[in-house]
Amino acid sequence: MEVQAITRYARMSPKKMREVSRIIQGRKAAAAVDYLALIPRKSARLIAKTLKSAIANAENNNNLAADSLTVKFALIENGPVLKRFKAGAKGSAKPRVKKMSHIRIVLSDGSAN
Repeated sequence: MEVQAITRYARMSPKKMREVSRIIQGRKAAAAVDYLALIPRKSARLIAKTLKSAIANAENNNNLAADSLTVKFALIENGPVLKRFKAGAKGSAKPRVKKMSHIRIVLSDGSAN
């Protein structure tokens, strides 16, 4: 059975998030939480929060044991972009693009259901 959790509109660029999400794919859920706790990056904290939510969804909604879960995939999708401008030289405006991400983590217990 598969269980998922989604965090939408996370204020971090998808490229930075994907670097961390690749580390946990295919690992046991408990081990993935431990790995993320050791990574000193904002993206690791956001992904860990979503992973813990997916584990809680599996335990509370589907009565699955947390130690039997593995991370099937951690998908980081592009969210909307905030377009801002900052003052530049000689009265010009320099564009600033502030990207957002959607985090989707899918856990599986290995059964066919």
